[in-house]
Amino acid sequence: MSRRLPAVAGQFYSASQEHLRRDVLGYADAAAVRQPATVLISPHAGLLYSGHVAGAVYSHALLPETVILIGPNHTGFGPRVSIYTEGTWVIPGSEVSVDEALAEQILSQSTHAAADESAHRLEHCLEVQLPFLVCARPDIQIVPIVLGTADLSLCKELGRCLARIIRTLCVEEGPAAAPLLVATTDMSHYEPDDITRTKDAMAIEAIERVDPDSLHATVQANRISMCGLGPTIAALEAARELQVGPATLVRYATSGEVNHNLDRVVGYAGFLLRPGNQSGESSQAV
Repeated sequence: MSRRLPAVAGQFYSASQEHLRRDVLGYADAAAVRQPATVLISPHAGLLYSGHVAGAVYSHALLPETVILIGPNHTGFGPRVSIYTEGTWVIPGSEVSVDEALAEQILSQSTHAAADESAHRLEHCLEVQLPFLVCARPDIQIVPIVLGTADLSLCKELGRCLARIIRTLCVEEGPAAAPLLVATTDMSHYEPDDITRTKDAMAIEAIERVDPDSLHATVQANRISMCGLGPTIAALEAARELQVGPATLVRYATSGEVNHNLDRVVGYAGFLLRPGNQSGESSQAV
């Protein structure tokens, strides 16, 4: 059985189990009430920089047994759509199992997906989600998916595939059996803080409307260096198919708020899309 060891422990987050748990709890929103969610969008930088945004959004989500994780491929290894189909992922103090049955189901129903571990070995974006997931639900299972493309049609096809599977599980086994879909992205990269906030606001508006086509066009037209565009498109297309939305922006920040360097920042945003909240209706504030 495959066992994926940590790639960025001691770099993006503490390699100490005790310190890591303390950090994650420190980033949580103590006033938040956990409620069911269909889609969650979270950043993936080092916890020092984006942990307060990730912690805020995860604090509002009641986690089911399984989470489908979709992130961008920063390493260049592997196929365009890489699914880690078996085994476990290790972080300090915890070992998270892959939901093998669900992974195989996605693999069999997605046109472009391939079973692959090479894209995941050194990739950090999904790994940094695990401390938040494990802290909230120690028995959590995952299906890790890495996208090496932001091709609009491919990402939307994957989103529709995931929506069909989630809907089927919901009908056959009840809403509690439906996996949570988590997409991870950072927003604009390495521009001045004011420019970053202006550009990110345009992308955020498209995400809030659950409009993957508009998001893709906005990012391209304004040269927004949003690294998880593909995963976010897939998640928004799945949400649209499942008729959930609009997306609620839980928190936005830039790295300049942490290191006080406003000349060259990265933007971070966290969103929730809840069941029973269809597009066109007012979203419940979190």
